[in-house]
Amino acid sequence: MINGIGFLIIVVCVFGSFMLAGGKMEIVLHALPHEFMAIGGAAAGAFIVGNSMATVKNAGRGIKRAFKGSRWSDGDYRDLLTLLFGLLTTFRNGGATAIEPHLDQPEESTIFSRYPRLLADHHLVEFISDYLRMMTVNFEDPHQLEAAMEADIEKHHHEELAAQHALQIMADGLPALGIVAAVLGVIKTMASIDQPTEILGAMIGGALVGTFLGVLLSYCVVGPLATKLLAIIEDDSKPFDIAKTAIVAYAQNMPVQVAIEIARRMTPTVHAPSFQQLEAALDEAKDDLTVRI
Repeated sequence: MINGIGFLIIVVCVFGSFMLAGGKMEIVLHALPHEFMAIGGAAAGAFIVGNSMATVKNAGRGIKRAFKGSRWSDGDYRDLLTLLFGLLTTFRNGGATAIEPHLDQPEESTIFSRYPRLLADHHLVEFISDYLRMMTVNFEDPHQLEAAMEADIEKHHHEELAAQHALQIMADGLPALGIVAAVLGVIKTMASIDQPTEILGAMIGGALVGTFLGVLLSYCVVGPLATKLLAIIEDDSKPFDIAKTAIVAYAQNMPVQVAIEIARRMTPTVHAPSFQQLEAALDEAKDDLTVRI
């Protein structure tokens, strides 16, 4: 929704100012289709040549993500903290025997199933499950555990950013592709140098639409979408840091509730539940646990 409003403002202000200044939209509209074909086709072709098919597909999904926004809401962060509380409490009270069934089949777990939106994030569920499972086989050195989790997060983050980097490179190249389209228009104009001035003027104006379109697409469409996608990827990586903080704190022999409180302080400020809100959520979760708190 917010993206649509932004694009509407761009179109109205850019073309509106052109028309108010006495510009003739007929020239722009006449040149727009073939200039867009040249620029868009060249950009798409270069994008496919310069990237793997996986990156191309992820870029398409990334554009959708840029329009949808971050999938994490205030309630999701509260649920994540509550989920971690339930898992760590089960681990503390029942040991490996109690926690392993929840880690082996999260979709059938009475703890995970309380949070369907979190359960749908397979990467996060696997991340939490894998490192809690490591702790069941005596991989409990907090420093080694933290280093392994940070490396895992960095790898996942790097893979997520590949599509965003590709889109940003495309945005950076679009002004040059606009020049390519404009040069073709100039070549066409020079071939018609014997035409009247008004025709030549319209042809040169049409050629300049290529430069205009390349710059507009770069700085007002593809560039902003790439920037928005970067912010969303950064936001969507925060839950991994929160899970790491809670699990490492627990591995350092801190009480479960203290580990969760430390993780709460890692939550982005705009989404972080207050101490009282989290306390209420944890009290509710305690009633559903099958182990004694």
